[in-house]
Amino acid sequence: MADIVDLAVGAGMFKTLVAAVQIAGLVDALKSPGPFTVFAPNDDAFAKLPPGTVESLVKSPHQLGRILTYHVVAGKYSQADLENTPSLPSLEGSPIRIDCSEGFEVKNATVIAANIEADNGIIHVIDRVILMGGDREVDVKNTIEFCTPEV
Repeated sequence: MADIVDLAVGAGMFKTLVAAVQIAGLVDALKSPGPFTVFAPNDDAFAKLPPGTVESLVKSPHQLGRILTYHVVAGKYSQADLENTPSLPSLEGSPIRIDCSEGFEVKNATVIAANIEADNGIIHVIDRVILMGGDREVDVKNTIEFCTPEV
C-alpha cells in the first residue's frame, strides 16, 4: 500500500492539492508514519475557489500551510468512526465540524469518496476547500487576507 502523498499523486485528481502540499513544505510530514485522516479537496474543489485565490496562496506558503493543515487530523478515522463525532481538532488547531446525519459532511464540504486507505492513514475526498472560521458560507478572499500575516 502507498502513503497518503503517493496515493494522492497516483489518483490523478489531486494535482492542485499535491502541488500545494509541495509548496507549503508538507510532503515529509504527510509521508511520516502518522496516522492521519486527510479531508482532501480534489481538483474540482480548488476550481470552485474565486479566480486568483490559488495563485495568491502560492505566494504565501505559510498561509497555504495553515489552510492545508486544517484539512488534516491526527489519527485514522473512517466514516463509521466519525458517525457520532461532532468535531475533531485539525493539525492547524481549529476544530473541523463533522456531520454524518444525512450523508457525510465536513464543515461546508460533502465527502464524495470515503475511506481510502493508506499506509499512514485514510483519505476522504471532499468537494470544497474548507477554511477555518464559522460554519456559515465563508468569504474565501477575505478569510485568506485576514489570516495572512503582514510581513
